[in-house]
Amino acid sequence: MRDRLNEIGRAESKLGAFKAEVLAELSRRDSKSAAERAAREQLQSSRRDAQRDVEAAERLSALEETSQALGDGQIPVGHARLIARAASEGPIDQTFLVEAARHQGFDQFAKTMRRHQQEMSDDDGQSIHDRQHNNRTARAFTSRETGMFILSSEFDPVTGAKIDTALAIKERELWNAEDPNARRTPQQRMADALAELILEPEKGKAHGTALMVVADYDVINQELINARLADSTPIPMDELVRLACDADLLPGVFRAATQEMNLGRKRRTASDRQRAALIYRDKQCIGCGASAHRCFAHHVQFWRNGGPTDFANLVLVCNKCHHNIHDEHWQVTRNSQTGRWETKPQPDPFPDCGASSSRSYERNAILIS
Repeated sequence: MRDRLNEIGRAESKLGAFKAEVLAELSRRDSKSAAERAAREQLQSSRRDAQRDVEAAERLSALEETSQALGDGQIPVGHARLIARAASEGPIDQTFLVEAARHQGFDQFAKTMRRHQQEMSDDDGQSIHDRQHNNRTARAFTSRETGMFILSSEFDPVTGAKIDTALAIKERELWNAEDPNARRTPQQRMADALAELILEPEKGKAHGTALMVVADYDVINQELINARLADSTPIPMDELVRLACDADLLPGVFRAATQEMNLGRKRRTASDRQRAALIYRDKQCIGCGASAHRCFAHHVQFWRNGGPTDFANLVLVCNKCHHNIHDEHWQVTRNSQTGRWETKPQPDPFPDCGASSSRSYERNAILIS
């Protein structure tokens, strides 16, 4: 079954390359709109999917190395789309990205892509940030299919991080006020938090809301470098300066010797300083990569088993991964190569034992007797 999934993935890549080649040729022969119309008619695609496919096809047609790797089934379609979009936004090292795409999962590759774009830009990524800010968008409409009101939007990373922080803190307020025996789902809680922030502004922004931005200090040149959000999304240094001017600056030096990082058994929940240090270290849920603002500080050695509320015994996990640990008995382990914490599921229910998928014919024992 694993081999079949691998073959399916390679086949999808090859079909994706073939599809992009055909759409790009249709666009070249006639026009982009004609190619989109053909995609809607022949593939029965939605207008939005047709536009996205034709745009990606046109971009890929100019990237021979990426198209070749896609056609050979060496990289997934999603990775190829990321490379194509990045190439349309600025200079890239196509060889480097194709090689990374061969070995990295989508989430990791997306981070590699963002960091690569920052490094390749000649203005510290300021043009990337400006373009993202200019491309901000929001849509509000009623779904014809469900009758539900839908609100969707896109923001530049800094604005998004501010919104995400305020929303996550409001979610935590709602969670603390809930009946433990009748909790909302995380999705319901997020919807209620957003509605409260918009419809009840008199309640104000949640207390304790702060945006964490990280930068390294170059001792030799005596300057800050490598500015980034808590999840490692790079930001221009000019944006860091702007944030420092427009907001309260709360500098933090994450050293156990200078901050109270060990609370022992005095308290079960992590302190604000511990949470800040955990966000700096783990950056996101160690299991699925969910936003750090929506994570719990989990005791690696369970609290009920005597585990202390010490920094070394804490990791960030989201609600779902927290349940996986406590209810599905997932293990929290440290990766020996990267040193980072991660969650590990129970033994694989489908182990690769090298057995053939075919079985010899067996007669039913009941019929024999």
